[in-house]
Amino acid sequence: MGADRPAPVRSGPVTVTVPAPRPGPGSFPVGFVWGVATAAHQIEGGNVNNDWWAWEHDPGSPCAEPSGDACDSFHRWPEDLDLVAGLGLGAYRFSLEWSRIEPADGEFSRAALEHYRRICAGCADRGIQAAVTFHHFTLPRWLARRGGFEATDFPERFARYVRRAADHLGDLIDLGCTLNEPNILGLLGYRLGLFPPGVSDRTDRADGVGRSLVRAHRLAVEELRAGRAAFPVGVTVAMAEMVALPGGEEVAAAARNDLEDRFLAATAGDDFVGVQAYTRMRFGPDGLAPPEPGVAVTQMGYEFWPNAAAHAVRRAAEATGLPVVVTENGIATDDDARRIDYLHQALSGVARCLADGVDVRGYVAWSLLDNFEWTYGFGPTFGLFSVDRRTFERRAKPSAAWYGAVARANRLPGPSAAPGGDGQSS
Repeated sequence: MGADRPAPVRSGPVTVTVPAPRPGPGSFPVGFVWGVATAAHQIEGGNVNNDWWAWEHDPGSPCAEPSGDACDSFHRWPEDLDLVAGLGLGAYRFSLEWSRIEPADGEFSRAALEHYRRICAGCADRGIQAAVTFHHFTLPRWLARRGGFEATDFPERFARYVRRAADHLGDLIDLGCTLNEPNILGLLGYRLGLFPPGVSDRTDRADGVGRSLVRAHRLAVEELRAGRAAFPVGVTVAMAEMVALPGGEEVAAAARNDLEDRFLAATAGDDFVGVQAYTRMRFGPDGLAPPEPGVAVTQMGYEFWPNAAAHAVRRAAEATGLPVVVTENGIATDDDARRIDYLHQALSGVARCLADGVDVRGYVAWSLLDNFEWTYGFGPTFGLFSVDRRTFERRAKPSAAWYGAVARANRLPGPSAAPGGDGQSS
């Protein structure tokens, strides 16, 4: 299972070169991949050796609560895969926890690698594509102590870890995401102080982190292309529909360039670009403006704006020229009818993109489970399944059945059955 294993020849959701016929209204092309996503720290539990565990237990941090056992998915992953398969979905996007795989600098855990290999094999056994994210926000403590993303050799350390993980898992991976939302890490960690290391108002440091993450992505792609894996490789970018209010045109343009464009530019030569969009952002002359008074907002305080997914798809496709995969999209709400409404409107927008000839290869809902939502703790509920915080029992919400039915049919329900009626954002 090491580097001497022959490179496999596999096809994932973004390797098809023959374009499919454009689908009709509300339908999706043959081969369109339907999936659902999670992230290791948000569901596994007990990730005591990463920077987030330290951060969420720091009394001075803004975290609402610690992750603790989370959803106990480190042990209950077979049950989670059964949920994915039971919905009729074709892909499961999950992440590897770097601090388990490399608990000390240069010391790799074969047991941890075997654990993630079993998850990949479990996907294959159930006919599910394993969409693996190599980094989803967390860092091993040993690396955080050396400066984390600001460490001069962070890109090389990340590439070394990716190389080792791909050597062990690559023949079972169907889609690879190097980094989850690298554009968010500098923003929340060095400008807003909401992520480790909790620094505020340091644009210079945030910019440096952004450059380091871009280099880390490029080095990781090189490693994955060096005969270790035959799966498609890309990066996921957090995007929003950015709107300029009167006088806010320059501010919005600067934000768009800073938060999105330079990271979209870093995808040159990749196999696909992953887009993750939830809402829109409004910019006035003084910066980011709150949602308009009276508009519907989610548990995250986001404006209810399902059109964000279609906007991100079109913009990413135009900016990169690459096939697009919606690697995250969903809503934090305790009203599951509202979730169905959001998903229906978002997917209607994606279907319109396809009808217009935009190359979209798949849609991955966030999230499989109600889980640990970083600084917000367990309050916001994005899941298709709820999780009992005491017993860890998973319970399907109506949105799970709705989404599974859409995936199986490969089309949205007709207007008479659609929530919200006209498919427009409210």
